[in-house]
Amino acid sequence: MASFTNSVSASIFVFLLITSSSQSYSAYSSLTPRNSGGYKCMVNQFFAPHNAARAAMRMRPLQWDYKLENYAKWYANQRRYDCALQHSNGQYGENIFWGSGEDWTPAQAVAAWLSEKSSYDYWSNSCLGGSECGHYTQIIWSRTRRIGCARVVCEDNQGVFITCNYDPPGNFIGERPY
Repeated sequence: MASFTNSVSASIFVFLLITSSSQSYSAYSSLTPRNSGGYKCMVNQFFAPHNAARAAMRMRPLQWDYKLENYAKWYANQRRYDCALQHSNGQYGENIFWGSGEDWTPAQAVAAWLSEKSSYDYWSNSCLGGSECGHYTQIIWSRTRRIGCARVVCEDNQGVFITCNYDPPGNFIGERPY
């Protein structure tokens, strides 16, 4: 069965284009040691809101996965040059985010994805009124167990690109997230 994140016909994934920010956040570098405070803070900004949303739905928490993190870094670094909102079309579920300026945090990207909760109708298993909800459903997809994410500041003041990858992927057409 085709995944929304990998399906060309899946119109549910329209990307968030956000143009302003009020919080400062220094760029995460792929050279930041994994045991540093900056790295741990970055991971927690991705991880905590994902697992809080899952806990609210009484779902098992996600585990941080270095293989998925490395995949996300690899893909985010490809987008560093153009900041294009394009999915990697890889084997994992994926949420992507772009914001203008350099101050967007991982927590803000995840909050934007989670804001789609109000647009998801469980009974019809669809997004209400043509709005987006696929980022939210990927986060709470019950069979997903692992996550890895990355953030890059794009060159030439093009903004910030953020991606999270999920394994197993979610958003399969015709299936409910939980």
